[in-house]
Amino acid sequence: MKKIITLFVLWFSVCAYSQETLNTMFYNVFKFPNSFPVNREVILRDILDDYKPDLFMICELATENAANLILNTSLQNQTDPYARAVFVPDLSKPSDPLQTMVFYNQRKLTLVNQQTLATVYRDINHYSFKVNVDSQNPIYLEVFVAHLKSSTGPANRQMRYDMVEAVTQQLQNLTQPDTYVLFAGDFNFYNSSEIGYQKILDPTNAIKLIDPLNAPGSWHDNASFNYLHTQSTRVSNAGFGGGANAGASGGLDDRFDFIMMSENFNTSTRFSYVNGSYQAYGNNGNCFDKDVKDVNCTGVFSQTLRDNLYNMSDHLPVVMQFQINEPLAIKSFEKEPLMWFESSNITDNEIMIGVDTSKFNAQNNQLFVYNIMGQLIKTVAVNNQSNIVISIQNLSGGMYFVKSNGSATVLKFIKK
Repeated sequence: MKKIITLFVLWFSVCAYSQETLNTMFYNVFKFPNSFPVNREVILRDILDDYKPDLFMICELATENAANLILNTSLQNQTDPYARAVFVPDLSKPSDPLQTMVFYNQRKLTLVNQQTLATVYRDINHYSFKVNVDSQNPIYLEVFVAHLKSSTGPANRQMRYDMVEAVTQQLQNLTQPDTYVLFAGDFNFYNSSEIGYQKILDPTNAIKLIDPLNAPGSWHDNASFNYLHTQSTRVSNAGFGGGANAGASGGLDDRFDFIMMSENFNTSTRFSYVNGSYQAYGNNGNCFDKDVKDVNCTGVFSQTLRDNLYNMSDHLPVVMQFQINEPLAIKSFEKEPLMWFESSNITDNEIMIGVDTSKFNAQNNQLFVYNIMGQLIKTVAVNNQSNIVISIQNLSGGMYFVKSNGSATVLKFIKK
């Protein structure tokens, strides 16, 4: 009997160890950090402390410094180390500096690549992750983050459709086995019959995407869908700076924010959607056309959280969870930098990068140079050299990035 109990305890311990939850969140952070109130990075910190996202996807990020503010302040209380993607200015609409970004838990995810999809209106960013499972059989997670064209009318609906099509075309290029896809963003859809929404769900897409809520209908100003509304958190935008910087008003009555997922999350035994975990975060389902902080909108989401959401943005985040049904690999995180510039990072000839050779090995023995579109343009071997000279004579003028698969560190240089 003692042997059976011991075996049961061991079996239970292995099973418990082999399961991890991946918390995901998409949030339109509304012209961060430029809109009122001040110190929104602290308000955002309190929101993130409440949910603890492992993958935090956002839109309406104003600058690279704003991305660092979120990483170093808003995520500062998270237990695990976090990193972010490279900030790339919008190329489709240079007049609009607002961009998308992802932040991620390095214990659970590794960012292996990113690229920009130019569209008819603004960029959509594509981020390629590996889930850090302790297995020779990788789990690939492809993440698309978008901010589709706003407003009603046929021209705007067509523009949203065209932007979605840039993603569905990119799905054809995802040929790795066991690929999982998330498509998140402020989609500005008013109902499920919109052509852009239907394009996302088109069963003939190279990878089939589904809406986890499966709630077709006319969402706009419809109390029947009050539990999924994400905009606006405010009946009035008075006190938030006035004009375009004050955000939307009118109370919660639109479903603009989404996380779509590939169908295999519902069938996989390795990486699966946690049923019922998709939520409009902070929406207690009884706040139709009200402030999200209204004292009568009580429920599972606290008054303190709803006050913070009201002040942070005119949108609510959307969240969902996934189960990783395999143990994670044990990762060590660098206390000292993996690489740094030994030369100026503004030049027309060559750059010299110093590296800590002790952190490179046979599997991670290269530096990768990306252009501003996120395209890989040069691979340079380290070969146990502490100083790596990279010729950039043949590159066009502009901004470039250097990265290694073994680190979250990204170096930026400019070819004159």
